[in-house]
Amino acid sequence: MSRPLVPGLIAEGETDEVFLGVVISRQLRELTAQSSRCAVDVESTEIGACRSIYDHGRMTGALRELASDCHLLFVHNDHRERDKADRVVRDSGLPTPVIALVPVQETEAWLLADAGVWRRLSGSDHGRLPARPRDVEKIADPKKTLAEVAPRRGKPVRDYFEYIARNIDLDVLAQVPAYADWVSDARNALKGLGYL
Repeated sequence: MSRPLVPGLIAEGETDEVFLGVVISRQLRELTAQSSRCAVDVESTEIGACRSIYDHGRMTGALRELASDCHLLFVHNDHRERDKADRVVRDSGLPTPVIALVPVQETEAWLLADAGVWRRLSGSDHGRLPARPRDVEKIADPKKTLAEVAPRRGKPVRDYFEYIARNIDLDVLAQVPAYADWVSDARNALKGLGYL
């Protein structure tokens, strides 16, 4: 018999929800796959009723709502709003662990970490990607770079977020320090919850 694990997410925007929602579930499956304590059934990430750009009170209310269905909660903000995520984590008062998920720049930088996934997309300009995955954190404008890398087939860049989320190599992504930070926090929370 397996033990369910339902993650919840409050993110800044729709594309963040699309990418991070898929990546969170994939990463948690990876972390729990070798659990000696129990078999774990990681479900799809539930998305909160508000965005993290809203005020503290609305975010906390949305987290409380998610906590009734989820075992582990994530709050995403880009670097400009880091203090919001940290404050919500600190002040949540919830028994459910809450983890801040904050890229150094923007979530779009994480989409650029794995050159291999872009090479499989015909028409992408993977020559604009940094040589090392960790260097995506040095990109001054990740949204602009993502637009330059994505194939130009008349599709908006946002249409690639789910494809990248489902196909990005998590080991490559884990070479990005800010990504590795939340994975470490999630691992510790899973230990505290008895999943690992």
